[in-house]
Amino acid sequence: MKHTYLGQSGLKVSRLCLGTMNFGVDTEEKEAFRIMDAALDAGINFFDTANIYGWGANAGRTEEIIGKWFKEGSGRRERTVLATKVYGDMHDTYDGPNREQGLSAYKIRRHLEGSLKRLQTDHIELYQMHHVDRRVNWSELWGAFETAQVQGKIGYVGSSNFAGWDIAVAQGEAKARGILGLVSEQHKYNLLCRLPELEVLPASQTLGLGVIPWSPLDGGLLAGNQRRNKGGGRRSGDEKRLAKHQDQLEAYAKLCDELGEPEDVVSLAWLLSNPAVTAPIIGVRTSEQFERSLRALEVELDEETLKRIDDIFPGPGGDAPTAYAW
Repeated sequence: MKHTYLGQSGLKVSRLCLGTMNFGVDTEEKEAFRIMDAALDAGINFFDTANIYGWGANAGRTEEIIGKWFKEGSGRRERTVLATKVYGDMHDTYDGPNREQGLSAYKIRRHLEGSLKRLQTDHIELYQMHHVDRRVNWSELWGAFETAQVQGKIGYVGSSNFAGWDIAVAQGEAKARGILGLVSEQHKYNLLCRLPELEVLPASQTLGLGVIPWSPLDGGLLAGNQRRNKGGGRRSGDEKRLAKHQDQLEAYAKLCDELGEPEDVVSLAWLLSNPAVTAPIIGVRTSEQFERSLRALEVELDEETLKRIDDIFPGPGGDAPTAYAW
């Protein structure tokens, strides 16, 4: 397994990150255990979750499954770089106005304690803000995160779904406080969603954040799932999006056939070829999907292939403002 540093930190993580969003929803506990065991055996040490996974009335269920897996197996926790998130409404924990979506020192403290309890651990390596909250002053947020770090409850702080300028503001405040700041940004980024190349990726590279792409297969569209099984999408908008991108996806399937590699594998390999990317999140639902994802680590895309992929899925044309100003 290949490993790399997580942004400007000294922490090494695997080039693939195991996403657990389906655990307790589409993936039952026993299968989730098998997937996590297989990940560790393959050298994947980077696991991503969130306090709201399990969703709705079952929010927190995914963290509970991971915590039970840690508890039942010797050495599992020590071999895992654990990442979770804070922002969403954990309505099952307490009532009142401060339970709603958003960030605050109060919420960070309470939700961190809840995650630690569900995960059956005393620390989290990477604690991520699941979304930006522009109402809140960064002095408040960094103060809360610093306290948690001093207490040994979190190692590093990351962001998710931040704009490039949000990252810049956060890092500016961190520099003024003399602290490391953000080490990662988790963002939607794939062949069908390349707008992050305008500002999020350049900001992350410049300011010391590793990029962790979520939805690398765009809900299965880049794996050929909906193309091969029309109407089988998980979301109501999938059929419309399939129709919109049909020509691109057909051309992409042909290219992958020529390469002798599955579409999902090439999609992950394309992300891994970008120096801004630390580790795409593989949100697998079955052990079979997991094993298939590992192939991406072995596929090297040459310049000609990358150019052909760009021709099929054009990016924004560079970073801002070059991409659109001249």
